[in-house]
Amino acid sequence: MQSYISTTPFGRRPLTLANVASQAAAKARSPEVAVHKWNVFRAICTAKDRIGVSERALAVLDALLSFHPETALTGDDLIVFPSNHQLSLRAHGMAPATLRRHLAALVDCGLIIRRDSPNGKRYARKGRDGAVELAFGFDLAPLVTRAAEFEAWADDVRSEERALKLVRERITICRRDIAKMIATGIEEGVETRRDGQGPADWAAVHMLYREIVGRIPRTAPRQQLEPIAEELSMLADEVLSLLENHQKISNLSGNESQTERHKQNSTPNPLTELEPDFPTKPATNIEPLPQQRNLHEKSYPLGMVLDACPDLLDYAKGGISNWRDFLATVTVVRPMLGISPSAWEEAQAAMGEVQAAIVIAAILQRSSAINSAGGYLRSLTRKADADEFSLGPMLMALLGSRHRAKRHA
Repeated sequence: MQSYISTTPFGRRPLTLANVASQAAAKARSPEVAVHKWNVFRAICTAKDRIGVSERALAVLDALLSFHPETALTGDDLIVFPSNHQLSLRAHGMAPATLRRHLAALVDCGLIIRRDSPNGKRYARKGRDGAVELAFGFDLAPLVTRAAEFEAWADDVRSEERALKLVRERITICRRDIAKMIATGIEEGVETRRDGQGPADWAAVHMLYREIVGRIPRTAPRQQLEPIAEELSMLADEVLSLLENHQKISNLSGNESQTERHKQNSTPNPLTELEPDFPTKPATNIEPLPQQRNLHEKSYPLGMVLDACPDLLDYAKGGISNWRDFLATVTVVRPMLGISPSAWEEAQAAMGEVQAAIVIAAILQRSSAINSAGGYLRSLTRKADADEFSLGPMLMALLGSRHRAKRHA
């Protein structure tokens, strides 16, 4: 007698048109087609969002595939019939109710087909020779039928991930280049206007840069990041053009007969400004710098400071992992804000090196609301001399405003 293959699920589970379509596609497949089950599984894992299946459901599919004895999925013998207990063990001890829910999800996604027995149990009938003649369980035929579809989806996902990675790298490089070129332009006194056109000063360039960077979300698709990357690339080209034109003008204005030239170090070493010079001879009397303090004296945690003033990271060379990196970055930002060396020295004398640097980072964070960074720093310095200034409330206010902005977003 010829056996009949069930097409409807046992019990109250309904039969949907999607189930009928999956069964029809599985019935129409050629028995000679063979696919590597783990290659198909990896493709499904890659394209899981497009398929609409969760990680837990994939763990159940992984367990089901392990009950198929062969690596290749081919032929008509593609029904696996493990008990819920054995399937739960191979799914890392998944609870029975959770297991049933994810099995239903795999069926709804068209990854497996139910072949239920009359009483809903999973088992196989064997012939006299020991071969399986009829099995009731889960049919893996859709994995063979849709293998090419899953691979195509996985390729699309991998291509999209690569494109997203490239645009993120482009944004990161542009941000680094623009920040450093702006700092160089300020240090070198490069003019930003040419023939009456262009931004008024480097502060305007920096504001334009911050406006573009401020539109970068934490998580966004490639389509949203590509226009921002294009804007940053154009801004980087314009800033580089300003520096190159300044260099050309400087070279043309040079004269062979001039023997004395103004020398300005365009790449100053921040460490020389952060540490006092040591005497070269034991007998030399050198007056120590006023109020040189330990880097960690009366300082707040570095992580808390960076959380309150994240804009400083845009000007860091290789990131900020310690206070020395923090101070080196502040030496780049300070002239960009228009703070004179005298105002900086007075602030260091009144507050200490680290706390004065934290104030600079806070001023950078609130640069859009401060008209004169140098005047604001001198005002804080006078308050510090009179013991009327505390750094804690300033940091707490910055942290509070960032957290409120995040909640509002």
